Amino acid sequence: MSQASTSINKTKFSEGLFGISLIAALAGFIFGFDTVVISGANLPIKELWHTSPWFHGFFIMSMALWGTVVGSIFGGGPTDKYGRKKVLLWIGILFTASAIGSALAQDPYTFSFFRFIGGLGIGISSVAAPTYISEISTPSTRGRLGAMYQFNIVFGILIAFLSNYFLQGIGGENDWRWMLGIMVVPAGIYTVMVFGIPESPRWLISKKNDTAGARMIMEKLKIDDIDGVINSIQSQQESNKLSAGNFFNSKNSRVIWLAFMVAFFNQVSGINFILYYAPEILERAGLAAKESLFNSIAIGGTNLVFTFVGLYLIDRLGRKTLLLIGSVGYILSLSMVAWAFYAGASPSFLLSFLLLFIAAHAVGQGAVIWVFISEIFPNRVRAMGQSFGASVHWVFAALITLVTPVFLDKESGIFKDNPWPIFAFFAAMMVMQLVWVLTKMPETKGVSLEQLEKDLIK
Repeated sequence: MSQASTSINKTKFSEGLFGISLIAALAGFIFGFDTVVISGANLPIKELWHTSPWFHGFFIMSMALWGTVVGSIFGGGPTDKYGRKKVLLWIGILFTASAIGSALAQDPYTFSFFRFIGGLGIGISSVAAPTYISEISTPSTRGRLGAMYQFNIVFGILIAFLSNYFLQGIGGENDWRWMLGIMVVPAGIYTVMVFGIPESPRWLISKKNDTAGARMIMEKLKIDDIDGVINSIQSQQESNKLSAGNFFNSKNSRVIWLAFMVAFFNQVSGINFILYYAPEILERAGLAAKESLFNSIAIGGTNLVFTFVGLYLIDRLGRKTLLLIGSVGYILSLSMVAWAFYAGASPSFLLSFLLLFIAAHAVGQGAVIWVFISEIFPNRVRAMGQSFGASVHWVFAALITLVTPVFLDKESGIFKDNPWPIFAFFAAMMVMQLVWVLTKMPETKGVSLEQLEKDLIK
């Protein structure tokens, strides 16, 4: 946030700032809900349309993720051109259309189209919401406010698991339609609430040269020394020679690699694999269908509780420390899950280490990724940087979800008899993450965005 961040840091942490950040972060709730709600529809849709494993993996399970990839890649442009608020509003509209369309779909192609639309909303939200929150936060609260986006993601995940569980059987063979259609409620509420938030003052100054509009918003946010803040932002804009047009240059190379690696490791931990296929994984462990869906709620609840822990610690221990803790938890839990499948251990034993995995993710990668990516890029290219990091995250999420049925399918999967090698692979990747965090990742806790730019952009 350049020099302005130092001045803004003197501002008291107001309820208005928290409320505005929370509304923007609610995009994460719909993100989480939409991402995981498909887990409850996975098996019913497979039985309804009898598609091949490749078709099911690409069109049914991962189509939303491919929409997310497109949204994250191209979300930076509209976020810069039209403003953070307008884009956040369109995200709600996309989610609403996706919920209605996918619930009413009569064939796998129509279903996939509307899942793709929802994916666009997810991808764009992973660009616009963290960028917006980062720009209105202070250095001392940036981690907590930014992590609210992740908190809302996991809260949405938990509610999706609960919703799937309680809606199971409500419509007979069509209960999956209720599972997907219910998302219209949070999507509509979020869309209405976004009307009440202001535009990012930094966007107004840096992109529209609207000093008067930015001043009015800063007054509502009760920011101290508004003239000093505005002057600092304008000075930084003039001195900053970087632009969105030359994003991929040598000066940005370090932050680009940092964003790539944190997003890459986030997905090769196996988090989306486990969240998307939780009921099927638990069934393979020996739990009945209804019981496996209920235990999916335990996964969502653990995710929520430990996200609170990450939210509390991120501005206290720091981003790097949390990733170190998470890496150790990943390695232990994934190794034991692999062993449990290999040795045929009891379902309760396996579930306990799946929950440890979820806890490690929530405290580590879950709490850190969106905050870290949103704060390491300079102001002029922050939306583009967020778009890049989010797109890397979603490309690997989509690839993993796409190929999972090929490995996991009971009839033709490569590991149809026992999926332990999948978890062993994820554990090995987390060993690599631990090495990367120890040797390459900088600590960004409590550092102004101006200072981070000086430290990371050489």
